[in-house]
Amino acid sequence: MKLKKKAAAAGAVIAALTAAVGTAAYPAYAEWLNYGVMGDLNGDKQINISDLVLLSEHLLAKSSLSLSNGYKTDGKPVSVNGGDYFYSDEYFITADVNQDKRVDSFDLVLLRQHIVRGYGDIVWLWEEDGQTTTTTTTTAAATTTASTVTTSVTTATTSVPDSSFIPAPLYDQYGSLPSQDEAELLVFYVDFPDCKYDYEPSEAEIEKIAFGSENTSDPNYPFDSMSAFYDRSSKGAIDLQGKAYRYTTKNNKSTYENDAWHVALIDEIMQSYAGTIDFSKFDGDNDKIIDSILISVPTKAGDDDWWPAAGGYGGNNNSVSNGMTLGHVIVGNAQIEPSTDHKNFVSSYLHEMGHCMGLPDYYLYSGYSDNNPFGLNGSAGYELMDDAICDFGALSKLMLGWYTSDQIQVYDSSAGTQTFTLNNAQKGESNCVIIPNGSLADKYRSEFFIIEFATLDGNNGQVSSYWWKQPAAEGVRVYHAEATNNGNRWYNYWKYASGEDEATNTNAGRRFIRLVGESSDHSDNTDNFYRTGSVISSSTSGFQWYDSNGGQTVDPGVKITVGERSGDSYTITISAN
Repeated sequence: MKLKKKAAAAGAVIAALTAAVGTAAYPAYAEWLNYGVMGDLNGDKQINISDLVLLSEHLLAKSSLSLSNGYKTDGKPVSVNGGDYFYSDEYFITADVNQDKRVDSFDLVLLRQHIVRGYGDIVWLWEEDGQTTTTTTTTAAATTTASTVTTSVTTATTSVPDSSFIPAPLYDQYGSLPSQDEAELLVFYVDFPDCKYDYEPSEAEIEKIAFGSENTSDPNYPFDSMSAFYDRSSKGAIDLQGKAYRYTTKNNKSTYENDAWHVALIDEIMQSYAGTIDFSKFDGDNDKIIDSILISVPTKAGDDDWWPAAGGYGGNNNSVSNGMTLGHVIVGNAQIEPSTDHKNFVSSYLHEMGHCMGLPDYYLYSGYSDNNPFGLNGSAGYELMDDAICDFGALSKLMLGWYTSDQIQVYDSSAGTQTFTLNNAQKGESNCVIIPNGSLADKYRSEFFIIEFATLDGNNGQVSSYWWKQPAAEGVRVYHAEATNNGNRWYNYWKYASGEDEATNTNAGRRFIRLVGESSDHSDNTDNFYRTGSVISSSTSGFQWYDSNGGQTVDPGVKITVGERSGDSYTITISAN
C-alpha cells in the first residue's frame, strides 16, 4: 500500500493530536507513516461534531467527503489490512472508523459514540518492517487531560514495499514548503520604478530556470533548475512545481526598506494578484497555507535590506483568498543574469527553500571571521545549508524524508561488530548509517551520528570551482546530530547565534549539526573525510556524545573503521572500543 504523503499529512497529524489527547506508544526503531486519524474528516486533527456533520451529510448524499484538506486516496483503491477500501473517488480513508473497508452508517454510530462519551478508540496506521500495522489507543477527550493506555496492537498481512520514503521528521515541526510529493512555489520577479534589472528574463524563462527538467549540458549544472536539483537530491521524493510572474512595485525602492519582514512589499504583491491568481493551487500539502513565495529583486538593490532570506510571513496573516494564508516567504537580490548565467539565482534560493522546508542555517551568525566563516569546516564541510554551493548532506536528507526505510542502516550495539556498505550519496542508491545514542524511537528526535559517502558527482559537481573549498575532496564523512525533543520545539539547538539560544554558546555547546574531525581552529584546510584504513574513535575530534553541560566529552563506546572503496561504495565496520 502506498498513499501520497501530501494527502496523508503524516507528521502533522501525530503532533497535533498527541498534544491534544495524549501520547501514543510507538515501537522502537519503527519507520512509520501515518495515514490519518480515524474519525477526523476535516483535517483539523480533532474528532468533534464538525466531523460528525460531514459524515452525516455524506451518507445523506448532501455533500461529498472529497475535501481539499483531508487525507484522500486520490481516487485509487487502497489495499490495507488484507483488503481494499471500497471508496468512490477521493473518499476519506479516515471516515472508515470501524475499518470494515467501506463508509456507512456503522461508522456514523461509532463516531457519534466517541464524541458524546468523550472517549473512544482512535486508530493510527503506520508502516513498519514492510507491513501495515494498526495501533488502537484509548484516550480521553481532546478537552481533558488523561494518560494513554494501549489496548491492542495487531499486524496485518498486507505487504508494504520498503521502497516508500520515510515521513519527513521536519514536516510537523517547522516550515510551510513540503519536502515530499508535490510542493508549490510562487515566484514574483520584482523590480522598482527607480531600480530596474539590466537583464530582464521573460516569465517563461524564469519558469524554465525554476521548474524546468534536468539538463546536464547546461553550463550552470547542477543548478540547471531548482526542480531538477531537488529531484536529484531527493531521489524523486519532492516534485517542485510553480508559476512565475513579473511585477513592478507602485513605489520606489526606499519605500520597502527598513522592514525586516518586507511586509509592505508582500502585501502589495498579494493584493495586486488577489483577483487573478487562484492561490489554492499553490498548496501542495492541502493545509490551506501557500507552500512558499519567492520575491526576487535586482542585485543592485543592495545587500543591506535585500540579502536573500526566508521566514514566516511577519504581517497580519488574514486570508489571502479562497481561505488561504501565507506560509514562508523568501525575499532576496539573487537575480538571473543573461540567459547563460543563473547559477547564483538557483543556488541561493535552493538554500532559502531549505529554510521553508524547516532546515536552519548551518553557519554561525556570531563569531564570524575570515578564519571561521562557516559552521561546517574542513574538506568535508560543504553542505547546501552552509555554503549554498552544493548538495544537502545526510542529516538534511534524513530530516527532509529523502531516504527510503531500507536506505537507513542503524548500528545495534547488542549485535556486536557490524559491517555496512555506504553508496555514493549523490546517486539514487544513496544511503546512510546511524549510530544512535540510545533509542531512535522518537522519529529521529534524538542524538546520533550519521555517516555517508559524499562524492563530487551530481549536485556536488561545482564544489571544486569555489576557492574556499580547495582542494575539493570526497570520502566518508560523519555528522554529529543533536535533535533531541527539547520542550515543544525539538529543533531548539538549531539556532547558532548567541542570544537566540544560549545553549549553543556561539560555536561551543550543543548544536543540531557538527562534523566529526574538525580542527580546533575550525580551519577549512583540515581533511576530515575518512578513507580506507581510517579509524574514528573517542580520540577523534567531535566523536563524543554531549554531556549534561553541553560539552562533547562522553565516549560513545564504539569505533568506526573505514574499509575498501569499490567504485561507488565504501564499507565501514563499527565495533565496540
